[in-house]
Amino acid sequence: MYQLFFSKSFDRHYTKFKRKDKKLVEKIDKTLELFRANPFFVSLKTHKVNTNNFGEVLSSWVTGDVRIIWDFDKENSSIILLLDIGKHSGAKKVYT
Repeated sequence: MYQLFFSKSFDRHYTKFKRKDKKLVEKIDKTLELFRANPFFVSLKTHKVNTNNFGEVLSSWVTGDVRIIWDFDKENSSIILLLDIGKHSGAKKVYT
């Protein structure tokens, strides 16, 4: 089992999703449960990405257009740092 830690950026964007789209939040919560068990579960489609804000990190699929940006803690590989969540496309892409 992995421990999840939310960054301020992740928490802020997650809260915005909570206000706007309850069905999406249910999908996010299911995805977070998968993370706790195995962050490389096939349906998460986890892969490395280069971002402007975080450098080379990992990205996992929530829906067709929503991604979670994350990385392992440098000192404890059983801790996952959830860096950001957002859209894969559009003006406010999570990869920028």
